[in-house]
Amino acid sequence: MSQKTERLLPILLGQSVIPVLVIERLGDAVPVARALVEGGLKAIEITLRTPAALDAIHAVSEDVPDAIVGAGTILNGDQYASAESAGAKFIVSPGLTGELIDAAEDSDIPLLPGAVTPSELMGALEEGYQCLKFFPATAAGGIDFVKSLASPFAEVKFCPTGGISQNNAADWLKLPNVVCIGGSWVAPKKLIDAGDFKAITELAKNASKLAA
Repeated sequence: MSQKTERLLPILLGQSVIPVLVIERLGDAVPVARALVEGGLKAIEITLRTPAALDAIHAVSEDVPDAIVGAGTILNGDQYASAESAGAKFIVSPGLTGELIDAAEDSDIPLLPGAVTPSELMGALEEGYQCLKFFPATAAGGIDFVKSLASPFAEVKFCPTGGISQNNAADWLKLPNVVCIGGSWVAPKKLIDAGDFKAITELAKNASKLAA
């Protein structure tokens, strides 16, 4: 089995910060995506945590051609298929199950699954997955924990997400086994609700300057 790293790695390597979005109002999806792209962050993850999520992914894929829209919080094969049909270019999951592995195997859309413990990492490696999400990053052990995984799991590259902010993003990106990070601070709920897309662009510009 393969993770389709030839499709996934260019996305992860293309920018140090991947915005993680919770879109509650469909009308916000395209303006937020355009603001992020203008700020230099083309790859974005829209999480399937709201009823508007799939329509938001479809809208961004259709109306923001420079964006690389992914679907997050994918928990099963049906969600995988729905996200792919909506136009998602990559899939993100907090974990890895047999059902998700099968869905990814049957799809051209790459999967970035989550793993935290050594046993989960070993299981992911057995299935051919070397690029992994680490979630919830801060609560699950933070920078010291991820750093300690670099030696026994040298081939694994992480995209930590959860509890990462503008204040500690640079510290995460210094880790040798971190290829990029996910963050919600780039497009926070208060700015989305206020329609302050210029402020989101400025946050994206600052995030795009961070180097892995």
